[in-house]
Amino acid sequence: MDTTPTEVLHRVFGYDSFRAGQQEIIDHVVAGGDALVLMPTGGGKSLCYQIPALVRPGVGVVVSPLIALMQDQVDALRALGVRAGFLNSTQGFDERQLVEAEFLAGELDLLYLAPERLRVEATMRLLAKGDISVFAIDEAHCVAQWGHDFRPDYLALSELRERWPEVPRIALTATATPATHEEISSRLGLDQARHFVAGFDRPNIHYRITPKSEPKKQLLEFLRTEHPDESGIVYCLSRSSVEKIAEFLVDNGIAAVPYHAGLDARTRAAHQARFLREDGLIVVATIAFGMGIDKPDVRFVAHLDLPKSVEGYYQETGRAGRDGLPATAWMAYGLQDVVQHRRMAMEGDDAHRRRQVLHLDAMLALCETVGCRRVMLLDYFGQKGSEPCGNCDTCQTPPESWDGTVAAQKVLSTVLRLARERRQKFGVGQVVDILLGKKTAKVLQHGHDSLTVFGVGADLGNAEWHGVVRQLLAQGLLAVESDYGALVLTDASAAVLRGQREVPLRRDTLRPARAKVAAQAKSRPEAAALPAEAAPVFERLRAWRASVAKEQGVPAYVIFHDATLREIATRSPSTLAELSTVNGVGENKLAKYGEQVLQTLAGGGDEG
Repeated sequence: MDTTPTEVLHRVFGYDSFRAGQQEIIDHVVAGGDALVLMPTGGGKSLCYQIPALVRPGVGVVVSPLIALMQDQVDALRALGVRAGFLNSTQGFDERQLVEAEFLAGELDLLYLAPERLRVEATMRLLAKGDISVFAIDEAHCVAQWGHDFRPDYLALSELRERWPEVPRIALTATATPATHEEISSRLGLDQARHFVAGFDRPNIHYRITPKSEPKKQLLEFLRTEHPDESGIVYCLSRSSVEKIAEFLVDNGIAAVPYHAGLDARTRAAHQARFLREDGLIVVATIAFGMGIDKPDVRFVAHLDLPKSVEGYYQETGRAGRDGLPATAWMAYGLQDVVQHRRMAMEGDDAHRRRQVLHLDAMLALCETVGCRRVMLLDYFGQKGSEPCGNCDTCQTPPESWDGTVAAQKVLSTVLRLARERRQKFGVGQVVDILLGKKTAKVLQHGHDSLTVFGVGADLGNAEWHGVVRQLLAQGLLAVESDYGALVLTDASAAVLRGQREVPLRRDTLRPARAKVAAQAKSRPEAAALPAEAAPVFERLRAWRASVAKEQGVPAYVIFHDATLREIATRSPSTLAELSTVNGVGENKLAKYGEQVLQTLAGGGDEG
C-alpha cells in the first residue's frame, strides 16, 4: 500500500512522531518480519501491531486473552475510524455471523480473537478463507508455563507459523524476565524473529513500601491524603479480604467496588465497566482483575498483601499511570505476609516449590532493600546498571540499616532451644513472648520461662522483634513449616549462631511526612502541570467528555485521553486546523468532535 506508518500515525491516531522504539518495530513488521516485543505498560505496544495492520493489505488478527475487554478495545478503535471487530464466547450466533462476513468481505482492519477460538477448527477454516496482514499475539507472557498468567491455549499458537508461514507474527508483553523471554520465544517459534527489548522503566510511578501495622487505616490515610477522588486499584490476596476492604472504603465515604472470581460474571462485568467509565472509582480486587485494562488515568495501585512474584507486582503496578502522568505504587508489607507466603511456597512438587521459593525470595529482596527499588526492579528484568531514580521511597528517604547479628542469634537460639530441649516448635508470637520475658498463660503452661533465653530480648520492643523475624525469614535464615506456621532453622542458620555470618537488618520506621508530601505533589498532575487559567477549561472539557461518553456508552478515554484534553486546555485552539495539531486528535475524532470541543472552549456549553 502507498500509506506509510507515519501517515497512519498522524491521520488515524493524531500523533506527529513515534515513541522510542516504535518505528523500528513497525517498519520491521510492515516489511513482513516476525517480532518479539518487550515494552512496558503504557509504552505504546498496541500501535506496534495496529499500524502494520492498517498499512499492510488484509486484516490484522489479534490474539488476546482479554475477552471482557474486547468490546472496549474495539470501541476505542472504531472511535478512531478503524474498522475493528471481535469473535469470542460472549457473542450470539447472529453477531458472530456478521463479524465473520465482514472479515471475509475484507471490511475489517483488525479482528480480535480469544486464544481458545484458534483451537476450534471452524475458526481456522474461516481465517484460511480471508486475507491476513499480520498476526499479533498480545500478553505473550501467558505462554510461559511457570508464569503468573499462564494460559494453556497459548501453547497452540505456534501453529500459526505452520499454517500461515508468509504472514508476519508479532508477540508482545510488558512483563518478562530473561528466562520468560526465552520461554516465549521458544514456545511461540520466534527464535528466528527480531527481538525488541525496550527499557522496563516507568519513571512516572513512585514506588513505596511501608511497614504494615493497621492496613485498613493506612490505606484510608493514603487515599485521603494523596489520592482523593482519584481512580485506582487495591489488590488483596483473598476474596474475603477484597469484600471486607471494599465495604470498609464505602463505609468511609469512598466509592469502591469488589472484583474477584467468586462473583458472578454479570457482577464482575458491571464493576469493570463502572471502573472504566467512572472517574474516581476504586476497584478492590484479587489478581483476577486488571490485565489489559486500558484506563489511562489510574492514579495509584495499592497492595495490602505481598504479591507472589516480582513479575506479578510489576504487571499490577504497571496499571497505574498509563498516560505517563505521575502515579503511585503503594504497598503495606509485614511479617504475616512473609509467613503466609513461605508456607504457600512449600506446597506442591519439588519443581513447583523451587520455582515458588525463587519468586518469593526476589519479591522479599525488593521489599527489604535499602537501595533504590527501581534499580532492583530493572535489574530483575535484565536491565542492569541503572542509576538511582530519586522517585521511590528509599531514594527520597534512605532507610537505616543496623547490625542485627546479635538479635538474629537470640531469635535463632530460642527456636533451637525449643526444638532441642523441649522437642517443640512454635510460631512467631510465642518466640517473641519468650524473648521479651512475658509470663503469658501459654509461656507458663509450657514452662518456657525456665529457658535460658527467657527475657534476653528486653532491648527491643514487640514490633521490633516482629521486624527482626520478618527479615530473618526474608533472608532464608528462618523457615516456616507449612502445617502450623511454626518457625524452624535452616541450613544457613548455623553460620549465624556460630558467629561466622553477620546479619545486616533494615530499621523499620514510619515514612517521614516529607516523603508523603513529595509523593502527593507528584500524584496531583492537574494541579501541578496546568497553568492556572487552563485548569477551569480542562474541567469544562472533562465535563463535556463525560457527557459524550455516557451518551455513547463508552469509557471517557475512548473520546479523548486526559493528556489530550490538557493540551487543548493549555493551547486553547480556536479553529479546527489548530485543533488538528494537538496530540491525540486524528482525522476521525476531529470530524466527529472538533466543533463540540471548540464550542466548549468558547464557553458555549458543556453538553455534547
